[in-house]
Amino acid sequence: MQGIEREMKKILRSFNQLFDSVIELRKNAASEKEKVTGMSGQKSDFLQVLLDLHNESEDSATSFTMKHIKGILMDTLVGGTDTTSTMTEWVMAELMQHPEKMEKMKKELCDVVGLNNTVEEFHLPSLSYLNAVIKESFRMHPPLPLIFPRCCGQSLVLGGYTIPKGSRVFLNMWSINMDPNVWDNPSEFQSERFLNDTDKFDFRYLPFGAGRRMCPGLSLEEKMLALILASLLHSFDWKLPQGTELELSSKFGLVVKKKIPLRLISVPRLTNSELYKE
Repeated sequence: MQGIEREMKKILRSFNQLFDSVIELRKNAASEKEKVTGMSGQKSDFLQVLLDLHNESEDSATSFTMKHIKGILMDTLVGGTDTTSTMTEWVMAELMQHPEKMEKMKKELCDVVGLNNTVEEFHLPSLSYLNAVIKESFRMHPPLPLIFPRCCGQSLVLGGYTIPKGSRVFLNMWSINMDPNVWDNPSEFQSERFLNDTDKFDFRYLPFGAGRRMCPGLSLEEKMLALILASLLHSFDWKLPQGTELELSSKFGLVVKKKIPLRLISVPRLTNSELYKE
């Protein structure tokens, strides 16, 4: 246990140093801009909003300290990167398991982006098949199979069950996603089921939760994951190392990951080799 505590302290110190350097760089950049232009402030990204809240609260009764900022940055960084990397691995594994779907995605990327260009964020809305593959991967491999608990504000009857006031309720998304009464052939990877998906409030599909307590990083996660996958699949062809068999078993935890990490070999695919130097 002492060894684990030491490692955790080292990790936390590393994060603290990282946040200190990023915050200091942002403050210096803001100071330089004010000197040159006479105008204060920076573009209002997430960090700048937090720093503005800190500055505004310095003279108020309710202070928003640097510890608060670092805590929020820690939650955002750790929570966002873990699920994004996990889902990138699951999507790539499913595509390797279904090469015909990989080819469909490559064709879509060729049509939308072209082999003489790299993927940019403005391409994402046109990649409907990529979006369908990502959604189907979330359905079959929800990174958080048990959505964070809710607490009943009052007693109620739901589905024939009486849930007393104050009960902590966990929503089992994995069970819903594998229920044949909810999905056709739930154990099969069928990305086409989401191609004509126009219902934004489909309560069968809730990988990020719903309501006021749904994941605040929903839009960021969707864009990051789509951009990472589109870039990987458009820029490279992928194959398994010789003698390696693909398997899709998982290991349970707060985030459900592949039991055996996915290992692939990349082969450059774009016609202009200069694009790989950017």
